[in-house]
Amino acid sequence: MNVVSRPPLVSVIMSVLNGAATVGAAVRSIQMQTLQEWELIVIDNGSSDNTGSIVNGFGDSRIRLIREAPGAGLATRLNQAAALSRGEFIARMDADDVCFPERLARQIERLQQDPELDVLSCGAVVFTDHAELVGELRVGLTHCEIAARPFVGFPFPHPTWCGRAAWFRANPYDYELMYAEDQDLLLRTFRTSKFGSLETVLFGYRQNQLDLRKLLPGRRTFIRSVWRYARRSGEFKQPLQGIAAHALKSAVDVATIGLGFRRSAQRRRFKPVSPLTVQAWQNVQKQLYPIKLTS
Repeated sequence: MNVVSRPPLVSVIMSVLNGAATVGAAVRSIQMQTLQEWELIVIDNGSSDNTGSIVNGFGDSRIRLIREAPGAGLATRLNQAAALSRGEFIARMDADDVCFPERLARQIERLQQDPELDVLSCGAVVFTDHAELVGELRVGLTHCEIAARPFVGFPFPHPTWCGRAAWFRANPYDYELMYAEDQDLLLRTFRTSKFGSLETVLFGYRQNQLDLRKLLPGRRTFIRSVWRYARRSGEFKQPLQGIAAHALKSAVDVATIGLGFRRSAQRRRFKPVSPLTVQAWQNVQKQLYPIKLTS
C-alpha cells in the first residue's frame, strides 16, 4: 500500500549556480530550524561544480534537488520551484545566505495570526565570507513603510520573504528579467497585496562588497519597470521622480565605488549591528560550525 506523505507546512525555494562553497551552510541552516515541517526545493541551475552532490549528500528526504541545464534566470527558476512546492507557505532562500533557527517559526506564526498578510520579511544582518558583520539591512515594518516610495524601491529584502503559496502562484516573477525581479514584482502587486516585516533579525545576508556589475543592471531594470508602470497607469509625475532618483544613485555609485570606497559605501547603506544581533549571530555560527579546527 502506498502511503501519501503529509504535505509540509512551508516550502523553502532556492535556485543555485556553482554554489559549492556556500550551499552547505545554507542547507544546514534550514535543517537547524525550530519549525521542522518544511521541504527544501533546490534547483541546480546548471552548476559545473559539485553543488548538486553537496545537496544530495545531506540524505534528508525533505530536500528535493532538481537539476536543470544552464541558461534560465532566477525569476524562471523561482516560478518553477513555486509550482513544485507543496507547502501552504513559501519561503525564499539563496544558496549563499543563512537562516537563524527561529526564522520559519516566527514568520509563519505571524502569517497565521494575520490572514490579510501576503508576504512577510524579517530583519537581516549583512556578513562577509569571513563571517564579519557589516551592518543590518534597512527593512520597512508595515505595508505603508514598505510601499512608501514605490518608484524609488521597496525596503523588503528578497531572500527574507516568506508568504502564502497561493500569492506566489497568482503573482509570478517576470521570467524575462535577469535583475531586480523582486522589485518588479513588488511594483506590480503593492496596490493589491499586503506586505509586512518582523523587526527581529532572523537572517544572514552574504555580501562581501558592492559590485557595480550587479548594482547598475539592477537599477536599469527597475527603471524600465517603473516606466512600464507609468505607461500602463497613466501616472507619470512620481514615476519620473523615481527614475531621476535612480539615475542620481547610479552616478553616486559609480563615483564612490569607482574611486575605491567600496566598504564605506557599503556600510552607509546599513544600520549598525546591535549587541543582541551580534550575540545571536555568534550562536548561529556555533551551530553551523560546531567543530572549530585548530592548527
